[in-house]
Amino acid sequence: MPDEINADLFGRDVSYQLPSNWLAYWTFMLRLIVGFWFFHAGITKFLGAEAFDASGYLKFAAQGTLMEGVVAPFASGAPLALVNLMIPLGETLIGLGLLVGLLVRTASFFGVMLMVFFVTINVGWGHGIVNSDLMGLLFFVTMIVLGAGRVWGLDAIVEDTAVVKQNPVLRYFLG
Repeated sequence: MPDEINADLFGRDVSYQLPSNWLAYWTFMLRLIVGFWFFHAGITKFLGAEAFDASGYLKFAAQGTLMEGVVAPFASGAPLALVNLMIPLGETLIGLGLLVGLLVRTASFFGVMLMVFFVTINVGWGHGIVNSDLMGLLFFVTMIVLGAGRVWGLDAIVEDTAVVKQNPVLRYFLG
């Protein structure tokens, strides 16, 4: 028997009839696939034959756009070294968090930040504004909204601890 989900969208009633187990399976699969995507992207940058170097991308990123002034300082020197460490480290940790279902909302928040960065400096939007970066952004937002770490993830276990029950604000970082 399907569950009914009711919502109000811009003053109009919207309802879905959806078996809740389908939503749980979808949420779990989305978390695993995006987690693997990011974990793989990060770990291969660490383990690759050549060191990860964002300088080529940053050199041409956002040229002629409003973002050029934001990106240009990171294209060389110490800021570039920081970017070269933080991109693979961030991708690896975000992916790992999603794969095991721990701190999923926090990992997804940082995934959103990376994807916003990638979307806004995408050179000329060669594939249009609707591209894999924007889709990744939407996937991360979806996991935040659905609390994807609670579905077969470690977040469900952590949320049952006394610490989280005594400090309910911590649930915003989990799930």
